[in-house]
Amino acid sequence: MDIEAEIRALQLDSAEDGTGMAIPEDAKPEEVEMTDKVEEVEMPDKVEEEGTKDEVDTKSQPAQDEPKVKDKEVAPLEDAEGTDEMESQKKRHLNVVFIGHVDAGKSTTGGQMLFLSGQVDDRTIQKYEKEAKDKSRESWYMAYIMDTNEEERVKGKTVEVGRAHFETETTRFTILDAPGHKSYVPNMISGASQADVGVLVISARKGEFETGYERGGQTREHVQLAKTLGVTKLLVVVNKMDDHTVNWSKERYDEIESKMIPFLRSSGYNVKKDVLFLPISGLVGANMKTRVDKSTCPWWNGPCLFEALDSIEVPLRDPKGPFRMPIIDKFKDMGTVVMGKVESGSICEGDSLLVMPNKAQVKVIAVYCDENKVRRAGPGENLRVRLSGIEEEDIMEGFVLTSVVKAIPAVTEFTAQLQILELLENAIFTAGYKAVLHIHSVVEECEIVELLQQIDPKTRKPMKKKVLFVKNGAVVVCRVQVNSLICIEKFSDFPQLGRFTLRTEGKTVAYCLKDFVRRGKQIVVRLFLLCYISEEESSRLLLFMLHYGSIDLIV
Repeated sequence: MDIEAEIRALQLDSAEDGTGMAIPEDAKPEEVEMTDKVEEVEMPDKVEEEGTKDEVDTKSQPAQDEPKVKDKEVAPLEDAEGTDEMESQKKRHLNVVFIGHVDAGKSTTGGQMLFLSGQVDDRTIQKYEKEAKDKSRESWYMAYIMDTNEEERVKGKTVEVGRAHFETETTRFTILDAPGHKSYVPNMISGASQADVGVLVISARKGEFETGYERGGQTREHVQLAKTLGVTKLLVVVNKMDDHTVNWSKERYDEIESKMIPFLRSSGYNVKKDVLFLPISGLVGANMKTRVDKSTCPWWNGPCLFEALDSIEVPLRDPKGPFRMPIIDKFKDMGTVVMGKVESGSICEGDSLLVMPNKAQVKVIAVYCDENKVRRAGPGENLRVRLSGIEEEDIMEGFVLTSVVKAIPAVTEFTAQLQILELLENAIFTAGYKAVLHIHSVVEECEIVELLQQIDPKTRKPMKKKVLFVKNGAVVVCRVQVNSLICIEKFSDFPQLGRFTLRTEGKTVAYCLKDFVRRGKQIVVRLFLLCYISEEESSRLLLFMLHYGSIDLIV
């Protein structure tokens, strides 16, 4: 009876191992089934037939097999952890940036999405409602979920890019809440450069849409920047439809849509394939998680915001390519920790990588995704990576964590093909023009060193005439220099590392549109350009160039 009890205990233990533990991937099903048959069929026969002789065998057998059982338990435990990590990452991942004119309701809409998805509880909402009421800003309480800075809450303006996470049944989302004020466009560029999908928030309130859409409004600039920075899919949400000046009016919605479609086309968007319009109310959450009630908006038959986001296709990514992660932030936490979005390749604990452009060799100690520690992560994920072999002060925003093999190149000069779109009256574009270059997380001063040749817009062939300056509508090839080494890539290889914008005096002056062509240490880029030079400056530069010819400056 004691022998039978021990055998039954062994059978129960083996059954628990079969159902409660993760089976290693390399374990063969045939072997597992055979083991079960031996335990269930052969062992009882041995007990009944072999009697006392088998007492010694059956008592000694568990002692011999015990280390093997422990080995099997240890290995699956490690695999189980990896499996759990992979389970959490089986859902597809999308980075969504909220863009639009100031006061369009971006932070409120983002906060409402977090509340509807269960990321914020009712008690927190009540706290924010009281805080907003005390400041006589009752309608701002939802924005407090995204705007955590006290300065942002007092002024009602987002300054830094807010970041939050939520999930649906099929997708994990990272929300990037970009500032809408023109003074913080560089921060908006930083957020949009990390995004896969854009949500353009437009206020339907009388006067607010017109302010953002008119020349100089951030609705226009944000759309152009988003397209330039690789945001190929755009959801245009017409917000504040519940406002008393709108009251879910189809006429107002159609008016906004009819004005935006031509502008979106001119900015490079395929409106039929890549753009979707839908009405919402971010404050009350109408048409966001569930479709708006017919009694409220009888004319709308389209999807709600959550459905629209779930239906967007994930962009193609290469998990096996060279690793690239532009660094957007750094801090000390039991070592040096860097933050960024993986643009290409995968990262694992223990990997040896490079920090470019200073070529510092580092080792990956830990990887965190959405606050959870993981063993590996692929492209598109926003990560915190703990490194050894480098100090925090040796890293700057704009550096790139890259694989040792096929490391990202670093350059100080490249040749660009620029198309002039619009200049101020009597202004010219010439050598010596300075601007601020924004590429992934890099912000660097640059200078147009030399105009090389002008391109005929019709034939796309170089003109024989030597070019000294150009005006509206011209296409020109020029050399661009930066003060320090920057990490830049071929657009065809890594689109997100091959797009940039030029800004000066608070205005966006150039957009990168086409791919890079490497020529030795130089890179060829195609850009759209807008240039602002005062009449006095243009006259002085023109006289200088006519006297000395083309200018060749080294910064």
